[in-house]
Amino acid sequence: MADKTYEGKRASISFDLEKCIHSRECIMGAPEVFKESGKPWIDPDGADPSVIAQVVSRCPSGALHMQAEGMQEPVAVRNIVRVNENGPLSVRAQLNMAGDTVTRRVLCRCGATSNQPYCDGSHRQVGFQATGEPPSDHELDAPSPPGELSVTPTENGPFHVTGGLEVVAASGRVVRRCSEAWLCRCGHSSDKPFCDGTHEKVGFKG
Repeated sequence: MADKTYEGKRASISFDLEKCIHSRECIMGAPEVFKESGKPWIDPDGADPSVIAQVVSRCPSGALHMQAEGMQEPVAVRNIVRVNENGPLSVRAQLNMAGDTVTRRVLCRCGATSNQPYCDGSHRQVGFQATGEPPSDHELDAPSPPGELSVTPTENGPFHVTGGLEVVAASGRVVRRCSEAWLCRCGHSSDKPFCDGTHEKVGFKG
């Protein structure tokens, strides 16, 4: 589904249902703007644009974006891939994915999503189990300049990530700093969140 845009007097908000993972950050952060019932469910005039901007920036999947005069989403200081406990990979970066430049995405790592390569919540239905606290590398490289991060879902294989990157645990602890990584998306690697080639053994299709 293409983005649907809600126009207000001082701001406009776009929403992409296919990217939404229903984290409810919007509804909890600004219920006067993002409404659980009633139509339209988004009211751009329900709060000051500065308040809306803060809430929209917490949307992990990038399903929400806001435009307002004199305001723009800040450029990422660090390119982060966060490993969620029993769940997906949350990316905040200067991100190039499938030719689109975005800042936030939530990527499937259980292999069960019906919206490859994005999370659709299927990890909960299939009972996916994977720690959000993988061990850190013994010697962490110095942080790389962020720049653009490229994420490519390889055919029936892992995510190939290139660019200055920090992989962090759910707690925020740095797991690895690198300029290239292969991240599991079949759900079966014994070295999660990194690929160990198991996708070939299990016949992963993605």
